[in-house]
Amino acid sequence: MKLHVRGFTLIEVMIVIAIIGILASLAAPLFLEAKAKANDVSAEADAKSAIQVIAAAVR
Repeated sequence: MKLHVRGFTLIEVMIVIAIIGILASLAAPLFLEAKAKANDVSAEADAKSAIQVIAAAVR
């Protein structure tokens, strides 16, 4: 009795890995840019908070 095993060929797996790599290379810069923008917003909020604390202490 011959058993028919179904699966993916090597070329199919390599194509999927290449597609995932391309998508990851496109997403990484966008993620880093969003992270940098979030850090900038956080720093601005911290600076405003510090100014308010100093202003309240001076009064």
